[in-house]
Amino acid sequence: MEKLFDEKEITKAVLVSVRTARDDEHDCEASLAELGRLLETAGGELCAEVVQVRESPDARTYIGSGKLAEIRDICENSGAKLVIFDGELSPAQIKNAEDTIGDVTVIDRPMLILDIFALHARTGDGKLQVELAQLKYTIPRLAGHGTEMSRLGGGIGTRGPGETKLESDRRHIKRRIAALEEQIREMEKNRKTQREKRDKSGIFRIAVAGYTNAGKSTLLNYLTGAGILAEDKLFATLDPTTRKYELPSGAEVLLTDTVGFIRNLPTQLIKAFRSTLEEVMYCDAILIVADASDPEYEAQLSVTEELINELGASDKPVIYAFNKCDVREEGFNMPLGMRNRKGVCISALTGEGMNELAELIEQTANDGKVTETLHIPQSKGGAVSYLYANANVISVEYEEAETVVTAVLDKKTLGAVKKMIGE
Repeated sequence: MEKLFDEKEITKAVLVSVRTARDDEHDCEASLAELGRLLETAGGELCAEVVQVRESPDARTYIGSGKLAEIRDICENSGAKLVIFDGELSPAQIKNAEDTIGDVTVIDRPMLILDIFALHARTGDGKLQVELAQLKYTIPRLAGHGTEMSRLGGGIGTRGPGETKLESDRRHIKRRIAALEEQIREMEKNRKTQREKRDKSGIFRIAVAGYTNAGKSTLLNYLTGAGILAEDKLFATLDPTTRKYELPSGAEVLLTDTVGFIRNLPTQLIKAFRSTLEEVMYCDAILIVADASDPEYEAQLSVTEELINELGASDKPVIYAFNKCDVREEGFNMPLGMRNRKGVCISALTGEGMNELAELIEQTANDGKVTETLHIPQSKGGAVSYLYANANVISVEYEEAETVVTAVLDKKTLGAVKKMIGE
């Protein structure tokens, strides 16, 4: 079956938005602009934007018949083969819109995001999670519509599982979904084992979270030399990376890069990537990175905080890093609502503000910890090893009958050591 798109050519697309009386005009404009950036990230070219103001989306085609005729004319005149709606469409709405517009492919915002995830997934884990999300979201939207399933695998809105998996019947697809879910459950077991090992190490864990393209990977690269791909694109990295970071005191913490957030992140993606996003749930603190150069940074920050809340991690200590402050000619001041929170202006590119950020991380890591000098009998040498594994050892002095260790540790570790040495 001939593919609808040649991946060597740039796909031309028309973006479509419906604004209802309940919607904020500025938010709709920002969302449509973001959809344009998503299209660019996917490798497409914007031909036109079509916006309709109406009471509610049309139940049959999402947008009115007059606007559909306008879109059809735009596609015919520009050669656009893709129409992307800034919303979530039903299978029937996709079919009806394609029937009216003609020889084009119609997708919605979640399908475009899924497509970008498929494009950028690098590891086996990431590819499995993307495939599961795509199968669950796109199959019902393709099965009801006349276009052959082989449309998947050949261009924007079509990347991912590919022809061979989707040309089979529904039973085969259900078996594939079941197999993927089983593989992801095994992944979750492995991640749980890794987390338990990190728990035993006693090292403070920080999840680096934030809106897509806020600069999380660039920040992690600057602090740890992680070597993560960092591009000026949405969702440039999907797979979590964990690296040790040495604080000014010499203590170490673990920093984990996480999947970027975005408005209207598809529910299927949140579910499929839950094992990855669990890094946010099981960390000791969260470092939220915001792009201070983006006029929409406050709205993006709200989206990030809402998703963190949805993940059940709103009780974690939070540090705010307002990145790309060097880009703003007029300078940057943190919002009034942030003044009583831990926050700092930084540039992950130039290193501006990194000393202040390190101090905030150290303060957060040391909250609830104490500096203690312990006199450990020579016969209890295991307690010294335990301290090296579970605390920040500052100094060690070996005396004839005992070892004197000064360390920064939490109450749980202190209690365990005292029990070991019989105090």
